[in-house]
Amino acid sequence: MVRSKIVVASNSSAGNGTTKQCEGGEYRFSAEGTWGGGNIKLQQPSGNGTMADVASSTLSANGSLIVTLAPGQVRAVITTASAIYAELVPTK
Repeated sequence: MVRSKIVVASNSSAGNGTTKQCEGGEYRFSAEGTWGGGNIKLQQPSGNGTMADVASSTLSANGSLIVTLAPGQVRAVITTASAIYAELVPTK
């Protein structure tokens, strides 16, 4: 089964993004926009359902990194930055 790309931010400003469903596994997390000292990071639910930061998933400039995500919900959180486009693309 082919996993799908997930757009986690589209021309977005600071705040919590919409929660999306994720099949889990390894993804390339990439983002671009106007950073102004801000950043974007990913969150997934902890064991009690509270959204928690995904380790090593923060970007503060145009670029990408590899993250491993659990199956379930994922969202992007943007701080200070604006006009951000970000996506998760399966690596395998």
